Parts: sequence; structure tokens; C-alpha cells
Amino acid sequence: MKRRLFSVLVALVFCLLILDKVFPLALPHNDQLFARIVVDDSGRPLRAFADSSGVWRYPVTIENVSSLYIEALINYEDKWFWYHPGVNPLSLLRATWQNLSSGKIVSGGSTLSMQVARLLHPHARSLLGKSQQLLRTLQLEWRLSKAEILTLYLNIAPFGGTIEGVQAASFHYLNKSAAQLSHAEAALLTVLPQAPTRLRPDIHPDLAEQARNKVLDRLAAHKIWSEQITIDAKQEQVYAFRNQQPKIAPLLARRLLSHSDGQQAIKTTINGELQGSLEDYLQDFVQGLPNKNSAAILVAENKTGAVKAYLGSANFLDDTRFGHVDMIQAKRSPGSTLKPFLFGLSLDESLIHSHSLLADVPRSWGDYHPGNFNGSFSGPVSAAEALQRSLNLPFIDLLERYGPRKFNTRLRNAGLQLSIPGHNPNLSIILGGAGASLEELVTVYMALGREGGTTKLKYRRDELEGSDVERYFLSPASAWITRQVLSEIKRPGSLNTLASMRKKATLAWKTGTSFGFRDSWAIGVSKDYTIGVWVGRPDGTAQPGHSGRETAAPLLFTVADYLNFNVATVDEESYRKPISVEKKTICWPLGTLKTKSLELCHREYQAWILDGVIPPTWHSTDSDAWQSNPITVQVSLKTSKRVMAGCMDDQSTEAKQIALWPKILEPWIPYYLRRNGQIPTMDEGCDKGYSATSSLHIMGIVDGSKFRSAGGSEHNPIVTLQAVGGEGRYHWYINGVRRFSGKSNRIIPYPLENKGDVQILVIDDDGNIDYVSILVI
Repeated sequence: MKRRLFSVLVALVFCLLILDKVFPLALPHNDQLFARIVVDDSGRPLRAFADSSGVWRYPVTIENVSSLYIEALINYEDKWFWYHPGVNPLSLLRATWQNLSSGKIVSGGSTLSMQVARLLHPHARSLLGKSQQLLRTLQLEWRLSKAEILTLYLNIAPFGGTIEGVQAASFHYLNKSAAQLSHAEAALLTVLPQAPTRLRPDIHPDLAEQARNKVLDRLAAHKIWSEQITIDAKQEQVYAFRNQQPKIAPLLARRLLSHSDGQQAIKTTINGELQGSLEDYLQDFVQGLPNKNSAAILVAENKTGAVKAYLGSANFLDDTRFGHVDMIQAKRSPGSTLKPFLFGLSLDESLIHSHSLLADVPRSWGDYHPGNFNGSFSGPVSAAEALQRSLNLPFIDLLERYGPRKFNTRLRNAGLQLSIPGHNPNLSIILGGAGASLEELVTVYMALGREGGTTKLKYRRDELEGSDVERYFLSPASAWITRQVLSEIKRPGSLNTLASMRKKATLAWKTGTSFGFRDSWAIGVSKDYTIGVWVGRPDGTAQPGHSGRETAAPLLFTVADYLNFNVATVDEESYRKPISVEKKTICWPLGTLKTKSLELCHREYQAWILDGVIPPTWHSTDSDAWQSNPITVQVSLKTSKRVMAGCMDDQSTEAKQIALWPKILEPWIPYYLRRNGQIPTMDEGCDKGYSATSSLHIMGIVDGSKFRSAGGSEHNPIVTLQAVGGEGRYHWYINGVRRFSGKSNRIIPYPLENKGDVQILVIDDDGNIDYVSILVI
């Protein structure tokens, strides 16, 4: 008898092995099982793409599902799941008796393993179909562990329509991850697969609530959950969000999927709440801009380089605003946004300190004749003021001294690959004469929040797990000084938003406007974050009247206020001043430390000094435009006039030191500080030696004059541009715009085209300047 029984068992096992070979279990691969999904830093879907059948499944593991759901599922559906071999004999006997008694299939006695087998291999509701299900279940239990079977159920159980798996159901119906379920929500999702269409909470909430309460009652009866917990859970009304499939950060999702190598779930560094809020705001923001305008926002974490918000366009679905064009990666003219780095690198090279004397005056570099954004000139300015006001002429002069090629190389090593026409860096790159992307600008601006170093921006969480590669760019000292100077720029008026009511964040920030008003930029840096903003038309059409400060800066500070940096000053405890930085009193025009000699200190400033080095005001050997300082002259004690050495008895003269201002700045300083005002006239008893100045003077136009058309003439009044003195060619500027260049003896008639104040300025090749202001009425 025993041998016969053993033989039967052996034959049965052999038959099962044959059936397993002939009818193998179809276990789906991940690339067949799940929708492709891009999730935020909390696992929340940003963008999802259904599988080839249009089904939405989001991959999830047991560890990522609420323990309340696992508890409810096991105890309601299959309380002996962890112990039976896939089939529960007692349940089968009960189901068989019910089916025979009623004459039809009314109960299947299915375990979770059997339900998974049926989902993988659907069958008819018949005895033959049930037999097939039993065999498939045995195959499943043989090949997989209990945890693997449960994981399959969590991912493929039907929840209505094209929604499968508890994670997809939780996001679709409850707008939350399956890891965050309450008792009531866990009970609801437990019962939905029993009748996924009839119990859909977004279509039949009343039926879904009744089924949920049935689950709660059974759990209470079996002492799984306390009666009080189930009573409280029943108070929660069943309500479904009717969520559409997520389309957050669509341009980033498209970018990452194109490089994902078939990866099903791409885990990003994006903060989903921040991303969604900014997308909603940006859609409203661009409604106040002209048609076809778009905008982009990039927010990165300084410490890690993790990108927390990525808005490549104002509205991905708005074709009228080129929503499909990713302006975070687009190469555009960066305007003046590179000036802070020339400032910082020049500090490191000891070319300047924070308040070095620079000249904002009309100048030419060969055929290059730049001007300022506002069309005027300010004369003497500090390096810090030039940066804060984004003056062009001082920075072009500074770049000439630093070197365009060297500057371009330093930017490239830091992560900014300028797109330069002709691939030959020139002076125009500091004003935006090259291409850069918002992504690259945020990368290099992070150096101001990372003590001078940069790192690659990171979009996926797995990129944060490796070692961070730090690129040296600025010294910690120059980065700190640059950030300090930029933080002192006053913020523009806030937009009328709720965010404007919060405590304002102090940012180190800079704007930029490309030539022709095509691109408006604003970049801000705090201790924790770097924010980049671009506004303009993706097709490159000019937008007169739109600039970085007027258009992009308000958007920048709206984002900053939303993040609520809560930074009181840029010199907070967490970003201490480096020990190599100190504040010293310096004097103009020499640019060096203040001394006891008042004659050499015409104006004094508190300057940030790096490593104790105080570079003096620049001078040049080929021109006296930047003359070495100070000069020493001999003065007669009797007449107080200047004398030549040896002209008088040494007992009757004394040496006098004189601090000279750069000659090109003389029209902007008081007469008593100019050369003629400081250098005494030559004593008549001595030969003329030192020439105080090669004076340049406009002839025929009196400063403060008023001009109007003669009589009833419709013709504009005409002035004659003529000057005497100076050296070389004359260069004429009208209201800051270069109009004429020519020989010194040339007489130029010029019609006064516009009414109002007009400034006429002439500069020669040697840097001598004269100007007059008139009024056209």
C-alpha cells in the first residue's frame, strides 16, 4: 500500500514537472510590467508613460507600501498566506460546497497566490479553468518566494480601468504614495480588486464606502485593529481626486528618458511640491508678457548640486509660447551675467580690490566702441559699484587687462562652455558676445555658495551616491567678497503675491540683458540654493523694454520668497568671512591704504582686501591716461610756484607730492582736483618743465546753452562739432552714443535730432576729454 501510494506521488510529481516544462509560467519582465515613470525626491510621480497596452503600473516593493495596507490585505484576503503552499485546502472545501450547493461558481476560495496566478494566466470561470489556476499557483509557489508573490500582487492587482497596482491606485485615487495610507485608505484599496469597476471610488463612492466598511468590520471582529480605530476610520468619507496622469517637469522627464537605457523608474532630485507650485505660478506670470514669450527657472542645491526645480518653459502644452523648447539647455547671449566672475578672478589675480578706482568713460578698443545700457557715463567708480550697477566700460577695461582667452578658459574649466563666434574670445564676451545656457550659468554661480568651487548639476538621485567632483574656480576669499558685493544690490519691487508678505530673503544676485533685448536673465545665490531665471522669446525676437532687472528679477525674487531662505545677511554664521579677507580704509586716486598725508587722500572708502594685497590704481607706460602716482614737484617757498631742479637754491624750495587722478576722469571731478588745479604754475624765473595736461576743449558750444529751430522752420537746429588741443584723432559722443571719429582739424555739422537734454562729449586718442550739456527746445 505504501509503495503504491509512493508510486502515485512520484507519478504525480513527474506529471507536474512535465506540465511545468510544456506550459512554463509566464513571469513578466519589468520592461513589460510597468509604465515608464519619472518620480521626484519623495517617489511621487512627475511624469509617466503607459505601457504598450495603455496600462498604468508604478513599480513598488513591500517596504514602500504602508504596513497598514499589508496588514489589511493579508487578514482580509488570505490570513494564512505565509503558511499555505499556495492553495488553502479549507478555503477550497468551503468554496466547493458553496458551488455544488448553488449549482454554479459563486466562490473561488482563492488565495493571494491563486489571484496572482489568474492575473498572469487568465482563465474561464469553470471547473477546468479553476484546475488550470491551481496548477499555475503551484508553479508560482515553486518558483517564487512568498515575498516575491506578494510583490507581484502589489504591482499587478486591478484597481479599475487602466489602473493596476497599489502604487498607481494610491496616486490616482488618493493623490499620495502607498506608503502614506491611513487605516480607512488601506481598507479601501484592499477591497477594490474584488470588483474594480463596480467599486471605483471616483465613479461609485457610496458602493466603495460600503465595501471599505465591510473590511473594517472584519478586521475589528478578528481583533486585527481595535474597535475604536475602525470607528474612526469609518468617519472618513470616500472621495477620489480623479487625478489625471502626472505631467510635472515634462521637459526634464523627456530629457532623462532619452538617456535612461530603458530604465522603468527614474528617481530624480526634483522637489515635486516646489516644481508643481512654480509651474502653476509661471503659467500665470507669462500672461503678463507679450505673445510668444516664454520663461525658464532652474533651482539647484549648492551643497550637492541637486536640481530641485526644472522649468524649461512656461507651459509645455502651449505651442504659441514654444512650450516644447527647453530654454534651460538653449545657448543664448548671457548679457552681463559673467561680470561677477571677472570681478572675482581679478581679485584673485590682485588686479583690483573691492573698491579699486575704475573709469566709466567713453573709450574705444580698435573698432570696438561699446557704451553703457543707460547711454550715459559716470566717470570715477569703484569696482564694486561698477559690478552692482553693471557698468560696461570698466569691465571691458578690466577684461583687457585680465585677458579674454584666460577668462574663457577659467569659465570652461568651471563648467561654462561659451559658444563664441569664430571661436576666438574677445572683449565682447563680457557683455554677452557669446552663448551660454541657463544650466551652465547656474553651475558657475553655485561657486558663490560653495566657497569658490563648482560641481556638476545632478538630476537623478543615483548621481548623489557617488563621490562629488569639485572644480576649483574662485578662491573662498574672492567668492565671499563677490557674494558680499552682489548681496548689497537692492531688490526690485516685489510682485503682488502672497509670497511677498513673507520675510524677504537677501540674495547675492545679478541680472543680464542681451543685445537687442532678446534675453532677460536673473541669477541669485543664497547659502543653500542657486536660482536661475530666463525670460524672452525662444525664437530670438527682440523684446524692447524688457530687461533683466525689470522682467526677470521680479520672477527670481518670487521664487526666492517661496523658498523662504530666511537669510538676514550674506555674512551669516554659516558662511563666515574667510580669515584672508579684511576691511581696510583706502584712498582715491591712488587706490592704496590711507596715509597721514591728506594731500594724497581725496576720497576714502572701506574696501575688502584679499591676503593683505592692496593693488594701486592702474597706470600705463604708453600713455599718461593712467599715470603713475604720486608725482613729486619742487615748489618755491617764496612764491609757492613750481620750479625746475637747480633753478633755485635748495634752501628756498621744498618737495611736494601730488596724487593725480587718471586724465580720462578729469571732466567728472572738481577743478581743484584736476591737474591744473593741483600742480602749481611754473615760476616765471624758471624754464617750463612739466606739462600739466594736454588740454582738449570744445569750441563754439557753451555749456548750458539752449537751442531751437529758427523762426517757424521745421528743420532741426544744427551745431558745429569742433575742438582744439589734445592728441591724435577726435571721437565724438552724443548722449553716450559714438557718432563720429576723425582728424582733429575736422569740422562736423550735426543736426540736433531730439528735444531735451543733450550731452556732447569729445575724447582724443590720448584719453583727454571735454564735454558740454545743452538743451534743445
